[in-house]
Amino acid sequence: MDIKDLLSPTRVEFNLKSRNKEDVVRELVDILYRDGKLYNKQKFIDAVFKRENEFSTGIGMGIAIPHGKDESVKEPAITFGMSKEGIDYKAYDGTLAYLFFLISVPLNSDDMHLKVLSMLSRKLMHDEVREALMKAKSYEEVINAFEK
Repeated sequence: MDIKDLLSPTRVEFNLKSRNKEDVVRELVDILYRDGKLYNKQKFIDAVFKRENEFSTGIGMGIAIPHGKDESVKEPAITFGMSKEGIDYKAYDGTLAYLFFLISVPLNSDDMHLKVLSMLSRKLMHDEVREALMKAKSYEEVINAFEK
């Protein structure tokens, strides 16, 4: 699995406006919806929040990976966003989140979201990948960070 298969230049935002967890989810879902990957925006927002209520997807190290598996999703996708100020995403290590990867998969996609989550997590464990992402200013630089 390659991030290029799931992330596109139209689903990348380097200057998220949100200041809290709920707003950043809505902002990322708006990007996904505008890109034509959802049948129903509110239904997917509800699916992501339902997942967040189970436990936070703020994984620490400045990263959050909210995700949802729902019939409102047309095809698997990742939406990437960056917050310059950081957002309290209730991470386990207490750090603010700066890098956000919204994973969206259709309801009938078996364990696709787990495969995507695993792929992202393995890459994001490396300091050099996170540092490259924090410096990224283009879609290409985001992709290059994952190919290191």
